[in-house]
Amino acid sequence: MERSAVRKFFQLPMPERALLVRAFFTLVVARVSTWVLPFRVARKLVKSAPGAPRPEYNHERIRWAIQVSERFVPSATCLPQALTAESLLTRAGHQAQLHLGVRKNARGRIDAHAWVVCEGAIVIGDLPEGLRHYTHLPPLPND
Repeated sequence: MERSAVRKFFQLPMPERALLVRAFFTLVVARVSTWVLPFRVARKLVKSAPGAPRPEYNHERIRWAIQVSERFVPSATCLPQALTAESLLTRAGHQAQLHLGVRKNARGRIDAHAWVVCEGAIVIGDLPEGLRHYTHLPPLPND
């Protein structure tokens, strides 16, 4: 980690640092668990992580924390980020819905994508070209 990142971290107010640390560790758990566990088990594990962000954290602050953390977690693709967003948002008292979609790419292979919607906005997983090319799978239950 470069010095300027460390300096910026310590210049943040304590609540923001706490959110960033929580997002980082939740993202690490999500990344490792999606690598070694079945999806249903990984999702349950990430959602049950201890501690909850403060209720005053809105989806923009949680998105910020995940986007910063993602730079320091190797291979933190859309699925670990979406699981992290779903977990942090729901534990902060927000309604969050995890979505999955698939599409066929130019080589004829299947691409999958995950995103999270909260309060009508895509928090994590929006794409520059949008999500219209993805076939949306049925919503996952929030258990």
